[in-house]
Amino acid sequence: MNEATITLRGNVGADPVVRSVGDVSVANFRMACTPRKLNRATGEWSDGVTQWFSVSAWRQLGENVGRSLRKGDAVVVHGRLTARSYVNKDGLEVNTFEVEANVVGHDLNRGLSSLSRNPRSLAAAVAPALEPREDDPERDPLADWRAPGADPWDQKPATPDEGEATDETETSVAA
Repeated sequence: MNEATITLRGNVGADPVVRSVGDVSVANFRMACTPRKLNRATGEWSDGVTQWFSVSAWRQLGENVGRSLRKGDAVVVHGRLTARSYVNKDGLEVNTFEVEANVVGHDLNRGLSSLSRNPRSLAAAVAPALEPREDDPERDPLADWRAPGADPWDQKPATPDEGEATDETETSVAA
């Protein structure tokens, strides 16, 4: 199926609102995208017309959006674009653009961010393969994953110890 997808870069217009639809979470927020242009003759920047988009993020993405984003945050959103039109209370036809987000993240061109993995997502990915060890049936199989520094994605590549001595010796052969 061909869908119109779009990637937007802009600012969160208001704190996201998270609600439940049945047993599924959805976060909604407005996003402002304002193009900036450099006038090379004067060296000054000027703002273009701001375009507003309504963004919805479903399920775990929506929960993460609600916990992570605040008004004014610089974000990047990728998702499916839908255009809608309606007649407002004044009788005017209004066109809106809505994005059902697949990906939402902070715009790292404009600041720093930090990722905290969802414990529930990690547990769901790992739990089916882990079972309690026979020698300790009370042991929590996810305890090793929760221990500081135990996340395999956080480990650095192994390097030889600096204090390690080598047993190599040079030999010369006299002719």
